Amino acid sequence: MSQSTATAPLFTIGYEQATSAAVLDELAGVGIGLLVDVRAVAASRRPGFSKRQLGAALDERGIRYLHLRALGTPTEGRVAARSGRPADMFRIYEAHLATPGAGEELDALALLVQSGQRVCLLCYERDPAHCHRRRVAELMQERAGVAVEHLFARQV
Repeated sequence: MSQSTATAPLFTIGYEQATSAAVLDELAGVGIGLLVDVRAVAASRRPGFSKRQLGAALDERGIRYLHLRALGTPTEGRVAARSGRPADMFRIYEAHLATPGAGEELDALALLVQSGQRVCLLCYERDPAHCHRRRVAELMQERAGVAVEHLFARQV
């Protein structure tokens, strides 16, 4: 599918090694209107990245927040990733994408992306090559015909 000139690219960002202020600045700098959290668990030990804190900070910047929990990596996939088994994580995640809940949320995300608003996917991993959000972005490229741009917040 070719990219429509009216369709904004889909962005992704990971908050590993970044402060919430750096992530918010990066999002604002490219004019993101909607941040889609694709973590299974929208909680974090890192200040500013738990669901309520993040949503409030985004709201202050005029950026909407949406948590699509079913697009997160299931527990066994997160365990594989933390254990240094990325191939297992991606295999587990690919099977998870075939579940009804994930399918519904992929459909909803595709509609949001096709609407032309500037959407960014958020997860923890800084490098999209090591994160499931890369796979979600690839699926949006296929379904919505959009380009994907990976953002990188200033590191601390």
